[in-house]
Amino acid sequence: MKIIKELPNIFEEFAEQRRNSFILVKNVKEAGIPVIGSYCTYFPAELAIAAGAASVSLCSTSGETIPAAEKDLPPNLCPLIKSSYGFAKTDKCPFFYFSDLVIGETTCDGKKKMYEYMAEFKDVFVMDLPNTQSDAALKLWKSEVIRLKDYLEKKFEIRISDKDVRRAVHIENKVRQAKQKLADTMKHSPAPITGLDMFQVLYGSSFKFDREEMADELNSVADRIEREYQEGKMLKNRPRVVITGCPIGGVTEKVIKAVEDNGGVVVGYENCVGAKQFDTLINDEAEDIYEAIAKRYLDIGCSVMTPNSNRLDLLSRIIDEYKADGVVEMTLSACHTYNVESKSVERFVKNEKGIPYIAVETDYSESDIAQLNTRIAALIEILG
Repeated sequence: MKIIKELPNIFEEFAEQRRNSFILVKNVKEAGIPVIGSYCTYFPAELAIAAGAASVSLCSTSGETIPAAEKDLPPNLCPLIKSSYGFAKTDKCPFFYFSDLVIGETTCDGKKKMYEYMAEFKDVFVMDLPNTQSDAALKLWKSEVIRLKDYLEKKFEIRISDKDVRRAVHIENKVRQAKQKLADTMKHSPAPITGLDMFQVLYGSSFKFDREEMADELNSVADRIEREYQEGKMLKNRPRVVITGCPIGGVTEKVIKAVEDNGGVVVGYENCVGAKQFDTLINDEAEDIYEAIAKRYLDIGCSVMTPNSNRLDLLSRIIDEYKADGVVEMTLSACHTYNVESKSVERFVKNEKGIPYIAVETDYSESDIAQLNTRIAALIEILG
């Protein structure tokens, strides 16, 4: 696919990528290519690539299917979990419908129990994710990576060689490098584009099936942003904000819009759509490629880990490198790990980084948009 020449059109293309891929996934399936769906950044996508499968992020960011989910799940549960299950149960997510397999992971208690129900009507493989990042945990996670490989071989009646895995690692590393290059354009001050445009490219890219082509596309977008910046195309100076916390997408883009509609600009995302996806590479020259894969994924700084120093390390680097003036933490209601951890993040941002911080708790409704705008506008006024 060629890159469209005008930047606004590029952003619109990526913003519509999820919807466009609803049609493409059917074509992929009809071509005889296996489809593997996932929900989490801990999913080692390299194994899907090595198996010759297309991998895609499953629907989980809308309140549309929550009423259907609540027939089986309790109302006081994380909206992301309820949305995920609702889309699966109602067959309103084409990605889920066409998936031959869903890869789950034991990140939080709610998702673990959701996968049990989901397994009643879909083939679900759950990886046992440790909740620490110790040497013992790495050994366990490596065994889970290998267990997934063995399962894929059996299910699809194929053989995955070490050469296949290393090739997949090389492909995904190129994607991570391209995403990092794109994200790094926001280090400019003033920022070259809005944070919403940046988010839409990063989010939309997770729904593209051709990973090698995607890296080239992202590099082309980054090059054009840099070129136009040198030509003087940039935003006016605005307070610079980093967003951390739960995954953002769909309705929760309202947090990004609240920052930018009130005079700020989001220059970095520490969360799953942002830097956690691409901050570190896998050592493709490692003697033990499965351990290298396991280490890279286990090192992700999610709030399910204890202790979770890797999250603060990454957030610290983003604040410094992107010259952030303040931090907004977005947590989903009933997401207990992120909600509990927000206190330590607040202390870190205020005391160690010396910049303002605000935490907002939300869900997949639009009822709190006015409140979000009021609270975040107050932060932007302080930063300004």
